[in-house]
Amino acid sequence: MSDEKPHQRPAGTQQGAAENFNGVAWVTLLTPPGNPTDCVVGDVTFEPGARNNWHSHAAGQILLVTNGLGYYQEAGQPVRLLRQGDVIKAQPGVKHWHGALPRQAMTHIALNVNTEKGIVTWLQPVTEHEYTSYR
Repeated sequence: MSDEKPHQRPAGTQQGAAENFNGVAWVTLLTPPGNPTDCVVGDVTFEPGARNNWHSHAAGQILLVTNGLGYYQEAGQPVRLLRQGDVIKAQPGVKHWHGALPRQAMTHIALNVNTEKGIVTWLQPVTEHEYTSYR
């Protein structure tokens, strides 16, 4: 028998909605919608192979990679490899996706500012070809 304890997730952690994610992602809202800062902040862990759908943010989004390796892609641009310490500044309205490598989890902090303009517009799933196009 193993002495390993199951990974404990912080209170309030929820699995990302299946209609917006391919694979399993865990989301912990650090500052929820409707707070006085008008900034929604989430800690998101993508299990290996998980990614979100294409989406955009009316006011843009900042991603701070805190652990693991992942991918990020803007529409019409090549897939980029993400490493711990990387910062992504998705411009307002730019269609993009992000997620973990096939065999490596990734965690990032997602900052969504000026949420009075809207938080996220979800679009179509990322295809296998798009996901595996990193060279």
